[in-house]
Amino acid sequence: MTAQQPISFARGAPSLDIVDVAGLKAAAARAFDTDPAGITAYGTSVGYPPLRQWIADKHGVTVDQVLVTNGSLQADAFLFEHLVKPGDAVVVEKPTYDRTLLSLRAMGATVHQVTLAEDGLDVDELRTLLESGVRPKLAHVIPNYQNPAGVTLSLAKRHTLLTLAAEYGFTIFEDDPYADIRFRGEALPSMLSLDPLGTVVHASSFTKTVCPGVRVGYLIGPAALIADIAKRATNLYISPGQVSEGIVYQFCASGDIDRSIATVCAALGEREALLAKALREQIPGVRFTEPDGGYFLWIELPDDVDVDLLVPEATARGVAVVKGSDFLLEGGQHALRLAYSAVTADQVEEGVRRLAEAVRAVQKRD
Repeated sequence: MTAQQPISFARGAPSLDIVDVAGLKAAAARAFDTDPAGITAYGTSVGYPPLRQWIADKHGVTVDQVLVTNGSLQADAFLFEHLVKPGDAVVVEKPTYDRTLLSLRAMGATVHQVTLAEDGLDVDELRTLLESGVRPKLAHVIPNYQNPAGVTLSLAKRHTLLTLAAEYGFTIFEDDPYADIRFRGEALPSMLSLDPLGTVVHASSFTKTVCPGVRVGYLIGPAALIADIAKRATNLYISPGQVSEGIVYQFCASGDIDRSIATVCAALGEREALLAKALREQIPGVRFTEPDGGYFLWIELPDDVDVDLLVPEATARGVAVVKGSDFLLEGGQHALRLAYSAVTADQVEEGVRRLAEAVRAVQKRD
């Protein structure tokens, strides 16, 4: 590998070698062969009917609780637009997905970040916030292998969060695109499956399990809420992309998705282990919690490493990273999010070597 070849820990996307291109080509052919009229028409705003039913069956809900969208970001946007008005309080994790922060702040929401511990959202801190009089419209939570921190919300905290939502009357937005990308540990039940009261709206996508290019996500919630959001979807685009949804349906119904998930989990488990090992060996003082799945590792660097100075040094050495401050309302000056999904195993050590050089360059300035 030459020093000039760029290495990116910045983008949460799978490298091409772990995308089932052959399976997707075959799924596309089946979609056009079996339902050419269905996938080439406008369709309805709730999504391609066979895929909608497949999603309902996967999650054990009725089909009228499912809305299929053009990617999970659109699912997020639909829910935020439906529930949140300017000035409304919204709880998010600290840190949280940067696009969530951008969307909510653009809508004029009052955003409250609640600390993440190694086992997920600090529910005691959330309770204190609620007891102080804050009444959020919703709490946005990424429960499995969180973006950017990689942590997983414990089962006990899932139950506590449901109790708080019922007591204080807010919606839990369970944003869960990484749940199937688990390479160690035991799977935990979704809050959707634990919720008897309809306080949870669940979102996921096929970006991480099929490929980003299909742009297929979905919302699951109370049927009345889904029906209301479907009216907005009709006005916005008549229907989401039926061709993509038809391909995804064929990929899922054939069982190819299970093979794809197994491939992705094995590759990402190897990459995460190599990344953790290289960081410990090459960057003294680095701190992190290893994830049990997902795409991301959040690292805390020594206090003499400011990421505003580090990122250009890393870029100059051909390695891309994302500043921790992008995921916080304040703070994160010594943190980075590293995505190991797009780097092949042979790139990991070299990428960390370059990052370590950049860290040393910043430290020498002090």
